[in-house]
Amino acid sequence: MKIKVLSVFGTRPEAIKMASVVSQLAQDARFESRVAVTAQHREMLDQVLSQFDITPDYDLNIMQANQDLFDITSKALLGLRDVLKNAKPDIVLVHGDTTTCFAATLAAFYLNIPVGHIEAGLRTWNMKAPFPEEANRSLVGRLAGFHFAPTETARNNLLKENIPDDKIWVTGNTVIDSLLEAQKRLNDYAPSVWSPKLPVSIINLVSNKPSKLILITGHRRENFGQGFINFCSALKEIASSHRDWMLIYPVHLNPNIRKTVFEMLGDCQNIHLIAPQDYLPFVWLLDNCDLVITDSGGIQEEAPSFGKPVLVTREVTERPEAVAAGTVRLVGTSKDRIVQQTLEILTNDDVYKRMSEAQNPYGDGNASVRIADILSNNLV
Repeated sequence: MKIKVLSVFGTRPEAIKMASVVSQLAQDARFESRVAVTAQHREMLDQVLSQFDITPDYDLNIMQANQDLFDITSKALLGLRDVLKNAKPDIVLVHGDTTTCFAATLAAFYLNIPVGHIEAGLRTWNMKAPFPEEANRSLVGRLAGFHFAPTETARNNLLKENIPDDKIWVTGNTVIDSLLEAQKRLNDYAPSVWSPKLPVSIINLVSNKPSKLILITGHRRENFGQGFINFCSALKEIASSHRDWMLIYPVHLNPNIRKTVFEMLGDCQNIHLIAPQDYLPFVWLLDNCDLVITDSGGIQEEAPSFGKPVLVTREVTERPEAVAAGTVRLVGTSKDRIVQQTLEILTNDDVYKRMSEAQNPYGDGNASVRIADILSNNLV
């Protein structure tokens, strides 16, 4: 009898990190694998589904204009009730810390279906940083029965919360599996296929390698307002003081972000504001950049695999391993700290060398295989 697994996700980062798991389960004769998406983020989710050839069995399509956490949670919870009753899985797999992750876990709990939490055990110990992600993953941690921790640090966090040791497995992070697969696929693509979303002018500039290339992302709710204004002010100062440097910023679709970014940075000639990228072109940009400035969680894990230093525009991170390894620095949303740290890293060869050569603590690309084996050994 095959094990019936339902993987549930709803955002671009979840889809990237679940793609390797979905692929592994689909080709493994021990499992009957299905996928449900909430489409909490529609367009950005679809980019990844297409890139990794994932066709959901269930698509709730819940995204609406100006949605808030109440909308996402209630729609996902009610929609997944019917999906779970129809699919009757032996286990539900969720990922990370999104509202979809929390709602899917709660829905499965209400129907007495076991939950496997991938990327379990990340903690900042501050429920408001990041918001609402820290609460989501902490609540999921109380309800899940299988905890797939990416690192020993994450495992120890779960043990502190009295999660049974025999319900925790350190697997590495599935994002490394997906990243290495994407890197292989880059060999089959000429960058021109990514136009017009990644403009040919940008492709040519990157291919001709500017003096320094900085890749930027930013989307965290807790940075909205003054924090985001400070962040944009720092980017503007960096660009103005080093006009031979190139800053590329795929701007998130959230209107709260876009308004500030385009008003403050739209007239900076060496800051290139582009559309959110599909995963492969983003990996190409990551591979070609010199430095990443971000508030994203996943990029903190991906960049070290390519030897790229990272500045994280947050005061705390649930991924302290890369900070300890030396490849990531926390700079918050202080304009002065962002500028100072950027200049230090990109103008001091010794500092850059130390950060770029730091070991990636997040895995070897075999997390999905380990997760499949654990499920098989514990659900038969």
